[in-house]
Amino acid sequence: MNGQPRTLIVSPNWIGDAVMAQPLLALLRQSRPERQIDVLAPPSVAPVWRAVAQVDTVLETPFRHRALQLSERWKYAKLLRERGYADAFVLPNTIKYALIPWLAGIPRRVGYKGEMRYGLVNVMHHDEVPPRPMVPFYAALARDPSEPLAADLPRPRLTVPGEQVAQVRARHGVGEGRALVAFAPGAEFGAAKRWPPRHFGALAQAIVQANPSAQVALLGSPKDRPTCDEVAANAGDAAHAILNLAGQTKLDEAIALIAKAAAVVANDSGLLHIASALNRPVLALYGPTDPDHAPPFSDMARSLSLRLDCAPCRQRECPLGHHNCMEQMGADMAWRELRPML
Repeated sequence: MNGQPRTLIVSPNWIGDAVMAQPLLALLRQSRPERQIDVLAPPSVAPVWRAVAQVDTVLETPFRHRALQLSERWKYAKLLRERGYADAFVLPNTIKYALIPWLAGIPRRVGYKGEMRYGLVNVMHHDEVPPRPMVPFYAALARDPSEPLAADLPRPRLTVPGEQVAQVRARHGVGEGRALVAFAPGAEFGAAKRWPPRHFGALAQAIVQANPSAQVALLGSPKDRPTCDEVAANAGDAAHAILNLAGQTKLDEAIALIAKAAAVVANDSGLLHIASALNRPVLALYGPTDPDHAPPFSDMARSLSLRLDCAPCRQRECPLGHHNCMEQMGADMAWRELRPML
């Protein structure tokens, strides 16, 4: 591809991480507004990047998860070589993703040390100890490794066209003019991150009791369907107001539904960070993870955490077997935080 040099961003594999990497692109665009930015992302994460204003082209990776596929990466790198990249920012910390810009002959390759990637990454950054929160972690790549990071970083931001929002709401049965509260009861990381479904169900009852015209949308992947079924089963007399859309929406549709939600209640998950970047009122529920490491950034946001002595353990399953960090965070506590937002 002829013309001006371009920048390649190699995306993280997690939805929330991709959202929190958006300020890096905002900083890059500020420093060189003429430079086009492409993002290479897994298909599962690509819809997030299509909602990022600074992205010109989203390229979807053809690789299998966790597989090296060296010959396939070589073939894909040859295609990237034709696009004329001047630099690449490798956000995953693995060798296999650093291979692609190196094989493509991109001269400046920026990233963290990761899996001993000397040579593959030739502008090497090193993380602080303890690790920085995710937004400054990625944003630091916009500067030289020897330069200090600015304190006033941009917040993660996504945008969705209004007509897309209207189409998706109509397609999935959201009533015209009705307040939609979105719940994200799942968490890809593991069960320890999930607030109990009975608490979500009780919270839905409180919402509908306070506003009988409200609807509650349960969002998530097909894997989250059993959890969302439990939420609906625990919603009692608010069951009629539940839209159980887990596994029924693609990610771009979920993003559109969240974009005009009256509020979003979510575990520490990708949908939480999408809601934050869309600047929706957010109630974020933290159990085994650190609420200070990846907080919501919307204008109206609350982070709820019991901050028990055993937290944050950062484990997929509760190592003590009681899951008190989520079990003891009752629906009444969540409702006290959520009600002023509504």
